[in-house]
Amino acid sequence: MEDLLKDLLLVGWRVLTILPLLLVITLFMGKRAVGELPVFDFLVIITLASVVGADIADPNINHLPTIFAIIVIALLQKTVAHLKIASQKVDQVVTFEATIVIQDGIFLNQNLKKIGYTVSNILEMLRNNEIFDIREVETAIIEANGELSVLKAKSSPLPISFPVVLEGKIMEDVLPALHVDKEWLIKKLHESNIEQLEDVFFASINRQKDLHISKFNQDPLFVPPIK
Repeated sequence: MEDLLKDLLLVGWRVLTILPLLLVITLFMGKRAVGELPVFDFLVIITLASVVGADIADPNINHLPTIFAIIVIALLQKTVAHLKIASQKVDQVVTFEATIVIQDGIFLNQNLKKIGYTVSNILEMLRNNEIFDIREVETAIIEANGELSVLKAKSSPLPISFPVVLEGKIMEDVLPALHVDKEWLIKKLHESNIEQLEDVFFASINRQKDLHISKFNQDPLFVPPIK
């Protein structure tokens, strides 16, 4: 019982000493590390959590090396942050590049696959930006921190549209609510010079039955590079 009480007091003491240190270290690392969490800063946070968690949970771990490890990690993060500012090459190595995923209302599926995002991910992020039809989007970019930046097209808002084809497959459950059927959709695709359903990466229609299509392997070469 006495040993247990000592261990509990030791854990309490470590919490009281580690948390103020973490506060100081976090302020030292800066707002960027907390607010945006680029990939390197994300790894720093995970490492800090592991070090601190082990120190608090295991009374047998020496406390001073943990404090030293936290300070070294913070200095490393700060050094890398300065190197990223000084060198674009370093920035490219330790940070994800921004990636264009929609251009002129068209999904760039090759870019989506490269960063591991799905159409559903992007549509949800667009809805969070109060955009319910990709034709409202001139350019959409997944930033280095995983957030979606959107430049809207210079036109009035469009009606809400609903996905009806996703990666070559018709979403048949959606069609009855829009008062259309599979035959109508295939006919509309043929009218748009699309003979094979497998050529369609994404298609949507609105209540006015306007069909919008993004093809597989949409050529992204016209898209300006993101610096």
